[in-house]
Order: sequence, then C-alpha cells, then structure tokens
Amino acid sequence: MPESVVRIALVFPALLGTYGDGGNASVLAQRLRWRGHAAEVIDVDVDAALPAQADVYVLGGGEDTAQTLAVSRLAAGALARAAAAGKPVFAVCAGFQILGETFLDGRGEVHRGLGLIDCRTDRLDGPRAVGELLVSSPYGVLTGYENHGGRTVLGPGAAPLGTVDAGIGNGDAGVDGAVQGSVVATYLHGPALARNPALADHLLAAVVGDLAPIDDREEEELRRERLAAVRKAKRAPWRRQWRPSARS
Repeated sequence: MPESVVRIALVFPALLGTYGDGGNASVLAQRLRWRGHAAEVIDVDVDAALPAQADVYVLGGGEDTAQTLAVSRLAAGALARAAAAGKPVFAVCAGFQILGETFLDGRGEVHRGLGLIDCRTDRLDGPRAVGELLVSSPYGVLTGYENHGGRTVLGPGAAPLGTVDAGIGNGDAGVDGAVQGSVVATYLHGPALARNPALADHLLAAVVGDLAPIDDREEEELRRERLAAVRKAKRAPWRRQWRPSARS
C-alpha cells in the first residue's frame, strides 16, 4: 500500500461502538478523499494488536465491561506511544474515560485508565446526563448528543475542549471534553465529527497539513437543525442545572 495513504484506526468497534461513534472514522476518511487524499479505515479487532503504522486513532462509547476489557487490551502501550509521537487520538464518552487516570465501573469500583489524559472520572451528582449537548470551542459551537453517568474532573495537564452552553458535558466546571497534546476527547456523540466538520479538519490537519476547502453545505444544514432543536428544548447548561459536589 502506498505510503501516501492515511490510515485511520477504529479501535475495538465491537467494544467501543455505541451510538454510531465508529462513524467518526468514516467521516475522517471521506473528508480526506473529497480533497484527493487516499484514506483507509482499519477496524481493529479486540484480539488484534493496535497497528503502530496508523496515522489517526478513534475510540467510541461503550458499557462498563467493555471499558475494562478495552483497557486491558491497550495496556501494552501502543496507543500511548502513538500519542507521544503526536498522532491524533480522538475519543468519545467511554473512550474518553479510559484515556484518563482512573474511571469507575457500574459497581463503583475504581479502575486504572491508560493515563493519556490528566483526568479522573467518578459519578455525576444527579441523574444521568441524556440529551443534546452544545459546546463553545475553538472549532465553533460543537453539537452532539450525550448519554452518560460519569463526572470527569480535569487535572492541570489537560485543557477542556470547550465550555458547555447546553447540557452537562464533563459535569464539572461547566466544560466538556479534554485536550492534551494530540489527544482530543469529548462526551459528544452524533457521530461528533459528522456534526462538527471543523473539529474533524483540526484532527486531519495534524496529519496532512493545510486542507483545501470543501463544500460543507449539507453539514452546516445539519448543524443548524441541531442548534434549533436545542433552542426549542431549552436545555440549560450544567452550571445552571447542578451544584458542584463537596469533592469539586
């Protein structure tokens, strides 16, 4: 295969494929093809080694058991080496949580994460976060759908992806997601990169450099529709819905 092919590794889609998050890999590949770049999506089976030759790594959502199994399969450090080399890693929801220092399972037991992000996940001080999520970020207002019970607290080594305008996000400090080096994480499902092409292009630019403009009229129509849906629902941001717990 020519070296010019951009390889996008979809990590354990059978475990971390909730809510169509695998579509994020497809979006990245298609946005490259529209610009004349060759691209390949590599579905990485849970029993397979993570390919060191991939250029981008994508992780999605999953259940508690899937999280602990995914961490055990990634413990060899290939993903950490990829991030250390500056390769983009994009993670959503459960994928976000396992990249942190620790996370909880459904029984409340603490598990060690992969340590790619300076964050820790415990439980929200309230009901499960379910609904449309809006996040103001350097890549515009991001839209997506959240469905999680976790509260993710960032440490000083990680910056938030953005500020929550509607919804819960991390459930701490009124923010969503995390950015640390080449790792970008969020609670946005959707899939997130279909809804937010500017964020997709940010990840791709780290691989191929400057990107030629493409026609995003359909994507922008989807964004307008989702923004209108949130306004109609009048979903308030986290800072208005929740009080920080004594642990904050």
